[in-house]
Order: sequence, then structure tokens, then C-alpha cells
Amino acid sequence: MALAIFDLDHTLLDGDSDYLWGEYMVANQIVDKAEYQRANKVFLRDYQRGQLDNEKYLQFALQPLTQHSMDSLNNWCLDYVENWIKPIVATGTKDLLEQHRDQGDTLIIVSATNLFITRPIAELLGIPHILSTEPEVINQRYTGRYLGTPTYKEGKVVVLNQWLKGSTHSLGNSYFYSDSINDLPLLEQVSTPVAVNPDDKLTVIAEQRGWKILDLRS
Repeated sequence: MALAIFDLDHTLLDGDSDYLWGEYMVANQIVDKAEYQRANKVFLRDYQRGQLDNEKYLQFALQPLTQHSMDSLNNWCLDYVENWIKPIVATGTKDLLEQHRDQGDTLIIVSATNLFITRPIAELLGIPHILSTEPEVINQRYTGRYLGTPTYKEGKVVVLNQWLKGSTHSLGNSYFYSDSINDLPLLEQVSTPVAVNPDDKLTVIAEQRGWKILDLRS
């Protein structure tokens, strides 16, 4: 039985759930369109280049959660997952997940996107374990801060290793599927790294090292 680890955005999904949540908030007038949309696009570009200032991004991404009740946020998120996320689940995702389930593997998502967004997506995909940047909640309100280590770049390795200490699994028999050069630290830790719809930088590394390259979109 292996540990099958999955990135989420542009891997299992044919899109970026973090960026699209911002677009959802704009479309539903939850945030100011001009200001939020401009910043959201800049942060997405920086992430794609591997140059994201994650601290600044988390301040930006978590701030809108502080402005609304938990009930309103949860209702919006359910609508978001149903109408914005379901249509962008990559075509090959179901078969890949079923393959690992049939092998008796343990499935886990490790995503830089925050847990408010990723938890219901993991439930949609039937993946029982999810490690994501965890927003702080006090008295049933989001504070705009986060707990622990953000699951971004090397942070994914740190948080996953913390999780492994409380489990029977190890990275000695493990897969990790990702599209992004930002995930190179974790790809280098697993026994079977797989580049899924990889960006240009990750494509070069995957080809040099003989890693499997997968396209779940077709």
C-alpha cells in the first residue's frame, strides 16, 4: 500500500481554485471588482513564475473571509464548488484516483490553497486527507491569519512530514502528482514523482530526470 499525494490546482483540476474563488467573489459582488481582480491576477502571475510572496498573498486571500459570517461563507463556498469547480475537474482525474484506490493506496491532497477552499473540493473528489494552509478561526470568525506552516514550496514537505509522524505511512513508497515548479521540493522527496500538465520549468526537469509526464486534461 502506497501513499498517493496530489497537488490540486492545474493537477486534479483544469484550473486554479484559489484564483477562481477570487473571481467568484468578484462575480457575486463579495469584494470590490476593480481592486481585487487586478491584485488577484498579479498574484497568479507571480505564482506561475515561481516568484510569489506567499505572506503577502495570504494576507490578501484571507482578508475577505474576515468580513462575513461563517454561514454566508460556507453557503458561497458550496455554490462555488458546485458551479465553478465541478466543471473543471480534469477529465482523467477520476480514473487516476480510482487506480490508486484499487491498489489500496492512501490518497492525500497537499495544496498551497487554503483549507477553506480545498476541504470541500477534497470531499467532492472523495479524497480523505487534505493538508492545506489553515486559516485561523476565533469565535466562529476568520481572523485573516493562518496557523502553522503554509503548505507552499518547502512548506509542503514540512507539513507532510508532520502528518507522517502520526501515520503508518512513509515517503519510501509514495507518489506525488504536480504541475508546478513550486512543488519541486516535494517531488524530490517521493519515490515516484509524476509531472502532471507541467509548466515549462517543471517539464525541463522532468525530462532531464526521466520522470513520468501525465496529461489529465485529455
